[in-house]
Amino acid sequence: MNPDQLSTTIVDVLQALVADGSVTLPDGVPTSVTVERPRQKGHGDYATNVALQLAKKAGTNPRAFAELVRTGLEAADGIDAVEIAGPGFLNITVSAGAQGQVADDVVAAGAAYGSNDSFGGEKINLEFVSANPTGPIHIGGVRWAAVGDALGRIFTMSGAQVTREYYFNDHGGQIDRFSGSLLAAAHGRPTPEDGYGGAYIDEIAANVVEVRPDVLELDDEAAQEVFREVGVDLMFAEIKKSLHDFGVDFDVYFHEDNLHTSGAVERAVERLTELGNTYEQDGAIWLRTEKFGDDKDRVIIKRDGQGAYLSGDLAYYLDKRSRGFDRCLIMLGADHHGYVGRMMAMCAAFGDEPGKNLEILIGQMVNLLRDGQPLRMSKRAGTVVTIDDLVDAIGVDAARYALARYSSDSNIDLDLDLWAKAASDNPVYYVQYAHSRNCSLLRNGEALGLAPASHPELLTHEKEGDLLRALAEFPRVVSAAAELREPHRVARYLEDTAAAYHKFYDQCQVLPKGDEEPTDLHRARLQLVDATRIVLANGLDLLGVSAPERM
Repeated sequence: MNPDQLSTTIVDVLQALVADGSVTLPDGVPTSVTVERPRQKGHGDYATNVALQLAKKAGTNPRAFAELVRTGLEAADGIDAVEIAGPGFLNITVSAGAQGQVADDVVAAGAAYGSNDSFGGEKINLEFVSANPTGPIHIGGVRWAAVGDALGRIFTMSGAQVTREYYFNDHGGQIDRFSGSLLAAAHGRPTPEDGYGGAYIDEIAANVVEVRPDVLELDDEAAQEVFREVGVDLMFAEIKKSLHDFGVDFDVYFHEDNLHTSGAVERAVERLTELGNTYEQDGAIWLRTEKFGDDKDRVIIKRDGQGAYLSGDLAYYLDKRSRGFDRCLIMLGADHHGYVGRMMAMCAAFGDEPGKNLEILIGQMVNLLRDGQPLRMSKRAGTVVTIDDLVDAIGVDAARYALARYSSDSNIDLDLDLWAKAASDNPVYYVQYAHSRNCSLLRNGEALGLAPASHPELLTHEKEGDLLRALAEFPRVVSAAAELREPHRVARYLEDTAAAYHKFYDQCQVLPKGDEEPTDLHRARLQLVDATRIVLANGLDLLGVSAPERM
């Protein structure tokens, strides 16, 4: 019996109490109730505050309401005991058979265990990374690669239709500076004052010359156009490869330039004008963002007729909504925090709901430490640490896990020495080792002719119960991670579950020793081992991390 199943049982009890007239609930019986694991041992397997929530509506006091619920629960299948605590909490102990059934449920569901429908049918556009094609992806972008991809997997497991999208910024001044830097490097000139430096610029410039040997014979204006066209393609191909090697691929690569050449900006302005949310002043077109909570109105079309910076965002948002997405979720770096207000005002100006149709997540800084000292520069990029630097230092699995393990709205310091270690104080190693130990036990059992089997009533040891309750929590952890946009909840859950497994392994003999005859308890424990293997593998997969069978 998992928490959701127990919640259903409590709802059934409430419905029975209403049906026989024992309880009157003017607002009706809730479809679900809160069920949690108690903080203290000895307070049962699960606890609920349903009596505190509903007693007043029922016209009684919480302890009296709790007494009615207790009587009904004690008669339900799978419940061993129910105690009333404090002002009306219900502490519930489930039977060994009902608790042990969790292992069978996990094994039966396999890779689907943890799935839920909390976002069932919702179409989500998830935009993340979107680094400018002017250099390798730096550590801030790598964080969003890990967190964004994990969040996409979690949304998918929660029933959503997810499209991962990369906004390819190939329009504007940064591309001019990039192509100018390539031109200078090809001719051996100093980097322009506002240009890009680093060994990668020399590499890309040389590759452009290899593709177009005639480029050095052109005048600077024509040559820079070649470096723009070919150089941006080469740089973006490199970005795509780095992301692919990191386990991150996108469904859509959207080119910003298309917004300005397809008439999308004009269509967005026209739509806003129809809604009465634009006006002309000083030869420019303004959006009434202050009306929707921004600190001031914003220019969207400048007096020279060119689109202001916000114009592209207007067109891009409208394009996403026109493609049928219910929710447009954008992940941005800490330096974009001041941009959120105008984006939400823009959403409202279109008649949409900020926070629902448009949502923006802000990620904080990542600092890398080696030998206790900050690692600040890449040998190749010169001024920043890149995705390839991080992978070279600790590998893809450790990098993805480490970056997804912390709340994205907090700064993190990653100790590269720790994350490269094959030791239990390395969180990803600790979880992966638990998975590989499960696989080893299953292989050894198979060698003995011993297979997992369902005997849930035999799993009565305290550490078996702790592990079973941990496994039962996984679907709720996935749902909460989706609802709160917090993949780190999955990582922390995996570490707690691995700890519960290691304690179980230390105290519960899984395989027979010597000439000992196999028993149904051995088979039941192998079933629990297999269930743990599945949950750890499913959780690691949500983070884009491998689940090795041998370590």
